[in-house]
Amino acid sequence: MRRFAAALCLGAALATPAWAEPPGDPLSWLGRIASASRQLNYSGTFIYQAGRQFETSRIAHMVDATGEHERLEVLDGSPREVIRSNSEVRCILPEQKVVIIDEGGGRRAFPARIPESFSGLAENYRIRKGEISRVAGYDTQLIALDPRDDLRYGHMFWAEIQSGLLLKARMVDERGEIIEQFTFSEVRIGNVDSDALLPRYRKNDEWRVVNTRGSAVRKEDSGWSVAAPLPGFALSSVVRRPLGPGRGEVVHMVFSDGLAAVSVFIEPLAPDEAPVETGPAVSGSINIYKRAVNGHLVTALGEVPGRAVKRLGDAIEPAIR
Repeated sequence: MRRFAAALCLGAALATPAWAEPPGDPLSWLGRIASASRQLNYSGTFIYQAGRQFETSRIAHMVDATGEHERLEVLDGSPREVIRSNSEVRCILPEQKVVIIDEGGGRRAFPARIPESFSGLAENYRIRKGEISRVAGYDTQLIALDPRDDLRYGHMFWAEIQSGLLLKARMVDERGEIIEQFTFSEVRIGNVDSDALLPRYRKNDEWRVVNTRGSAVRKEDSGWSVAAPLPGFALSSVVRRPLGPGRGEVVHMVFSDGLAAVSVFIEPLAPDEAPVETGPAVSGSINIYKRAVNGHLVTALGEVPGRAVKRLGDAIEPAIR
């Protein structure tokens, strides 16, 4: 299974640097990186690595008077492209002739790896500056985030000196070994042709459109609670999504520490349904844990250590009213 592919499935050109002078402290660098990926125009090709899996993608990102627009095309394996226009995300799967529509919440694709709100990161990570090195022909500043406990991974970010655009991102375990890495092999920072944002595949009447937008609910109305919170992770959103006629709905809860996130999906089990395989599993850089509780299947998953998803998955219980 690819990187939870469904989870993938998201006239004034801003070509000037985000800051006139590079900041000195690492926290300011994080702000610069977060802003650059959303406010600058850029296009290029990057490589994703997770274990023995490699995947090449092409991205074009533009900000104009109508907002933020982006096109991401996966160049290896089955063709896929993701078209983002402000808050709407369309994932196009041409082999299945399917277009999946969703809202652009949660963690976004590379290079937008730093959330817009990151003020609490210092509580869970030690943030430091590293060396200056070259990536894709540009000088970059390394900013490293070392976890303060064993419930999250370490992160390394290489940002282009002048613009702050993230050109390389690496996630590492407690031994410093690479879990996953994104690297631009070539990138252009500046004007982007609007044609680069047009979808390659054109939908016709044979295509099926699947709208996976859910309904946001108040956290206290989810019907579920956390018996023992995962340290440093707070519940950031709750969404209900229909599973289909007669199948009920799934509750999707997202817990975040400001950088890493764990998704918890809670779906009803049909009485005549075959037993579901539970316990831990791994898919690329994602750890997964499944558990049956009160006639429901709880699935916790995220780019965090296996102990973290298990601990959170075991803590999910029906809310007591």
